Amino acid sequence: MKHKFTPAVAAIALIVAFFPLAGPVFAQTSDQTVTPAEDLDALFAELKQPLDGDWRSVENRIWRVWSHSGSASMDFLLERGRDATRAGDFEKAVEHLTALTDHAPEFAEGWNARATVYFMMDKYGLAIADIQRTLALNPRHFGAMSGLAMIFERLDQPKKALEVYRKAHSIHPLRPDILKAIKRLEDETQGVEL
Repeated sequence: MKHKFTPAVAAIALIVAFFPLAGPVFAQTSDQTVTPAEDLDALFAELKQPLDGDWRSVENRIWRVWSHSGSASMDFLLERGRDATRAGDFEKAVEHLTALTDHAPEFAEGWNARATVYFMMDKYGLAIADIQRTLALNPRHFGAMSGLAMIFERLDQPKKALEVYRKAHSIHPLRPDILKAIKRLEDETQGVEL
């Protein structure tokens, strides 16, 4: 029986994947502050083998780094866009997030947040374009990869979806929704040449 990928399931998955809790960005180790890039390398290593087994905590710390642009005004636009998305005001969310991407085009999370809104509006072409920009700026963005895979599923392209989920899995191997999607799509595409 083929898995039913409903809009409600996709919206819930996207909100969980793309709108993590915001918080402090700079991690402390000993007496020195770790820069975000150094912190991310350590966090991605830990994501594959969390010291205490709590991959969610590591993932949340990664999202906090990703959500920090280095500018309070740009971070404010991101939060306004996310708030509007959570409230279901997609037009307002796009307005805030477009202002963000216009003023901070090198900030990957602005593109990712807007891609999520476009997905929720069923504007897949625009969502894919923003995901491509996100991944060009942040090639380890497992959230954007998961979003792209969901779009491919929506477009009835399971082989492409499976390929993208596998890439996300190589970065974030413990996330259960990615593992389930891979298993489901492997079952669906079994015997189909990739």
